[in-house]
Amino acid sequence: MSPDAVERRSGVARTIFITGFCLSALICAGLGVWQVQRLSWKLDLIARVEARLKAPPVAAPGPADWPGITAAADEYRRVTLQGRYLDAPETLTMAVTERGPGFWVLAPFRVDAGFTLLVNRGFVPEDRRASQDRRKVAGSEVKLVGLLRLTEPGGGFLRSNDPAAGRWYSRDVVAIAQAQGFGRVAPYFIDTDAVTEPGPLPQGGMTQVAFRNTHAVYALTWFCLALMSAGAAVYAARKGADERPET
Repeated sequence: MSPDAVERRSGVARTIFITGFCLSALICAGLGVWQVQRLSWKLDLIARVEARLKAPPVAAPGPADWPGITAAADEYRRVTLQGRYLDAPETLTMAVTERGPGFWVLAPFRVDAGFTLLVNRGFVPEDRRASQDRRKVAGSEVKLVGLLRLTEPGGGFLRSNDPAAGRWYSRDVVAIAQAQGFGRVAPYFIDTDAVTEPGPLPQGGMTQVAFRNTHAVYALTWFCLALMSAGAAVYAARKGADERPET
């Protein structure tokens, strides 16, 4: 192979390497920016939740307010409601908690104000899912306090709810209400607190309200990788320039 052909091949390979490093730098920088945005979102979420957990409970929103309910304005808000649990089947949805795998117990609740919603009574482990193991609540007048949570349509990660088989991976209140014949229900459910459902079965007050925040570390990692890739591209370009024969 002639020296000119070797030089051309070397130049092509160098160009490919430089282009690859530049693309890597851009991708890593983009991921770093995304993590910064996620950090801002996470800090805002933490601040909202902490403020709402300290606020006094308000009445659960009725049908007139349902169209305006959003995660930013309402999720994790402490609410209170009074009424009766319906004498109807409870729905178990898959859960993974600090106590291990198990199920959330969702029960239909008729509010004295005249609407129905689903209440997450709390957690039961896998080996205690039988209804006879749970405290009976149907029919009695009760006052509940809990956290407002928005419906979780569809299913869990890589798994879809299967109403026909009674397998629920998310708390999709509309789908559950349709499958169980509850009629129209609120577009949210209530996670009971540990006072309302003290346990042992189900155990209330297990809502995850402490959120892991590692976005700053991830952002710094991606930006460092972007700088390293950019530095490698510059180094390869300079080395190619130094090796280019003078004419």
